[in-house]
Amino acid sequence: MSKVLSAVAWPYANGPRHLGHVAGFAVPSDVFSRYMRMAGHDVLMVSGSDEHGTPILVLADKEGVTPQQLVDTNHAIIAAELADLGCSYDLYTRTTTANHYSVAQELFTQVWKNGYMVEQTTSGAISPSTGRTLPDRYIEGTCPICSYPEARGDQCDNCGNQLEPTDLINPRSKINGEVPEFIETQHFFLDLPALADALREWLAGREESGTWRPNVIKFSLNILDDIRPRAMTRDIDWGIPVPLDGWRDNPAKKLYVWFDAVIGYLSASVEWARRQGDAERWREWWNDPEALSYYFMGKDNITFHSQIWPAELLGYAGRGSRGGEPGEFGVLNLPTEVVSSEYLTMEGKQFSTSRGYVIYIRDVLERYGPDAIRYYICAAGPENQDANFTWAEFVQRNNTELVAGWGNLVNRTAAMVAKSFGEIPQPGPLEPVDEAVRAKVLAAFDVVGDLLAKQRIKSAVAEAMRTVGEVNKYVTDTEPFKLKGDDQRERLATVLHTLTQCVADLNRILAPFLPHSSNAVHAAFGGGDDAFMPMPVLQDVSGLDEGDADRSYPIITGEYSQTPRWESQPVVIGATVVKPTPIFTKLDEAVVEEELARLRDDAPGEGDTPGDGEG
Repeated sequence: MSKVLSAVAWPYANGPRHLGHVAGFAVPSDVFSRYMRMAGHDVLMVSGSDEHGTPILVLADKEGVTPQQLVDTNHAIIAAELADLGCSYDLYTRTTTANHYSVAQELFTQVWKNGYMVEQTTSGAISPSTGRTLPDRYIEGTCPICSYPEARGDQCDNCGNQLEPTDLINPRSKINGEVPEFIETQHFFLDLPALADALREWLAGREESGTWRPNVIKFSLNILDDIRPRAMTRDIDWGIPVPLDGWRDNPAKKLYVWFDAVIGYLSASVEWARRQGDAERWREWWNDPEALSYYFMGKDNITFHSQIWPAELLGYAGRGSRGGEPGEFGVLNLPTEVVSSEYLTMEGKQFSTSRGYVIYIRDVLERYGPDAIRYYICAAGPENQDANFTWAEFVQRNNTELVAGWGNLVNRTAAMVAKSFGEIPQPGPLEPVDEAVRAKVLAAFDVVGDLLAKQRIKSAVAEAMRTVGEVNKYVTDTEPFKLKGDDQRERLATVLHTLTQCVADLNRILAPFLPHSSNAVHAAFGGGDDAFMPMPVLQDVSGLDEGDADRSYPIITGEYSQTPRWESQPVVIGATVVKPTPIFTKLDEAVVEEELARLRDDAPGEGDTPGDGEG
């Protein structure tokens, strides 16, 4: 058994999540985490709402509320969505807790003490019309390196290079289009060049492992070629105070949102341990060199997870060219793998919340249920290349693969058992055809499990469904519905017992992908009301520290110790089986036009990057 940290991108709390968001971070991380628990590993799955930064400030101003009121509302929405999707977090929290402030400030202070946080004078952008600071990502212009016309002031999404607003050709404000004014301002910069050798050594080791997705390791190594100090503070009055004398009480200087957001993986682990009543338990996943850590996100966030976050960890431990020593958290583990998905588009266009061209996850959950969309993301999502969601394909995959494939196998098996025996029957001697299908299903445990351990979710679900097809073929070959004579009773019992065992095993194999329906299948074959796959729980809690002990907010948590093992378990002979109700719902073809009409009514357009805003 290994300690496995499943570190899931932090959704930005500027509104509800859409399908493009959860395809990149939520579903892949949950499938992986559920499998790793089933395989016997001790998994800690953490995330939360990323609640700082200028976009929150701008949106709060627009809506006439305070930033805290805005993120309180959106955090509750996002947490409920992810819980209903079945994301099995040990803790889903938020970055506006006193616990997170404390952990973020500890990391900043020790990185500074070790000499990797340096103060520099730089140019800051100001809005001429309002006099307010314009953050880097709210300035766009032409990239000086690749000539991409919509590069941001912090990086170019086209070539991946880090930028400063002053690097841009023809810079302009994304808020109102005006040309920003640049003034001198003081900030702390993470001295990435002083950490470059350590970063390169770490990345070389990850490349040698051969386990990272090729696009991720290639991109991560390439950005080392143009490494430079990067500002880790901002001129903004919404965020975590800079924890140094002379800066701490300056309301206009805060930690950069991307400095504190990635620290959330650590602070959430610390908060989880504290809520468990064992405040130091988080160290089992962070200080033990044998522990494994997997970070899930969309591809626009690779820079922050393969460069900025590792650099923070290296600087905190004093492992750069200037030396130093670890702070109170000790030497913290670097990521084992950065698991980045590509972009998901919809009907050939980018998702755009600002233009209404979007599928909110809440709407999908309410209209089609969680497992239908989980299945689509697993089978056709942007795992290692950009993917395009269409309603026609969604309906087709639901009807032909979930309903006619897996759902049909479950329902007709349960119906035949209920009609002929009313319970799981005692089998007679197995024939070669029975042994062959059992062998194929048993082999799927190894094949699918190996793929899931390597985060190859698309191939894993395809292999699982291929095996479903083999069992459906077994029904065709054995024709149990024709075994009606008294002299065929034992053979019928053998075939239906074999079928029931295959369905039970396939339900186990499909459970990480389809946790909600796995409980329904388990119940249909005599499992009773006990849940087969544990589900997350949404609950209200109070803050743990004096600074926020008087406020209440929702978190996602759960008890997953009863997760079933990734192995075949004999079905219980004599367990009651009654006539089933369909596990999955066949969708009318009219759904396609109905959903396309909704998009047209909402004024489609091109705009937001699908993964934008996940911390």
